[in-house]
Amino acid sequence: MQADSKSVRCRSVTTAALLVACTLAAASTGCATTAIPMTQLQVRQMQTREYDIRDSDRAVKAVLDVLQDEGFIPREVNARVGYVYAVKEVDIEDSHEKFWANFWHNRRDAQWRKDSVIECAANVTSRPPGIRVRLTFQVKIMDNHGQVQSVDTVHEPRVYQDFFARVDKGIFLEKSGV
Repeated sequence: MQADSKSVRCRSVTTAALLVACTLAAASTGCATTAIPMTQLQVRQMQTREYDIRDSDRAVKAVLDVLQDEGFIPREVNARVGYVYAVKEVDIEDSHEKFWANFWHNRRDAQWRKDSVIECAANVTSRPPGIRVRLTFQVKIMDNHGQVQSVDTVHEPRVYQDFFARVDKGIFLEKSGV
């Protein structure tokens, strides 16, 4: 009877250790999904919208207004060529991540995610009979030392759809003189 309870305890400990190892492995790798890669044409279509207006300045103004409403700071604007570049910085510091980074490393070497820098580049082009607007969003994750940890172009259709919906409203308001 003694040997049986010992083997049951051993199996329980082994099972618990395996469960902890699997949980840690899953947590460290995150939830991986296999997304179907988009073609360049699909990406361009997602990032582009055409408007039935002739005045490119009006479109540049609408894009700028929406960017500023969303908390972006315009860094570069050239209405003549239809180029807008704006940045939004977000503090993403996680106190738990910071604690564990400092716990496992000395304070000077500890590294954790600190800021997310969202960049938007917009290109407004005259395409008779209207205007074409193309946007590109990029997200940079910076660590507490100011070093870039990752850079990713946003390929979420919903982000572009929502932004263009706001630009649509802005252009409508500009056309209405509101």
